[in-house]
Amino acid sequence: MTESNETTHFGFQQVPIKEKASRVDAVFDSVANRYDIMNDLMSLGIHRLWKHFTVDIAGVRNGERVLDVAGGTGDLTLAFAKQVGTQGMVVAADINASMIAVGRDRIIDSGYADIVSYVQCDAQNLPFPDNYFHCITIAFGLRNVTHIDRALSSMFRILRPGGRLLVLEFSKPAEFIQPAYDLYSFKVLPMLGNLVVNDAASYRYLAESIRMHPDQETLKGMMETAHFRRCGYFNLTGGIAALHRGYKL
Repeated sequence: MTESNETTHFGFQQVPIKEKASRVDAVFDSVANRYDIMNDLMSLGIHRLWKHFTVDIAGVRNGERVLDVAGGTGDLTLAFAKQVGTQGMVVAADINASMIAVGRDRIIDSGYADIVSYVQCDAQNLPFPDNYFHCITIAFGLRNVTHIDRALSSMFRILRPGGRLLVLEFSKPAEFIQPAYDLYSFKVLPMLGNLVVNDAASYRYLAESIRMHPDQETLKGMMETAHFRRCGYFNLTGGIAALHRGYKL
């Protein structure tokens, strides 16, 4: 079977592989303008603590080159811009033009526009030189990629020897949390989406895409298969999210 005839998951649906990217794009076109508001509402602000932890673990230093894949509205992008200084650079990459536009406006307003550049591209085929970035991050974007293995390989290629990849993503929570988490995900999130952005379907997809994403150990194994070394992860809020880290040695 050729790839053009193969299917993949879009939430719980099976769709042709060639359609997934456009469907994901439509989701983020719909939610971009209120993406940050919804993140605060649906996580009770906890996503900001997860991102702060990611920035701490990344250990970015003055003068480094950082790539924020699926940079979205710029939370991590802005934090890294403050750390690399005028001698460094941060590239925010995202496949969705609406999210890039929101993120760019935010960075301009913050006064860090000279440090940050933007590239609209697919995480599976990142258009950067080999061995270029000191640090690469992707926060809440990997589960939307059609071929996670290709994205990991693409990020490995452009990472400098000694550089690190950090993947912040929703993951598999502890068993005692699961019933309440499922109720919240499939009942409350779509309701919030309907009230705030008039789009319940996008947040139903969010809940479903989380369930289809590899769990902590599986993603760690995928990173190792992509040649990352010293791979490990930190469970956050009982495993609702996890921060994976790996190095290019």
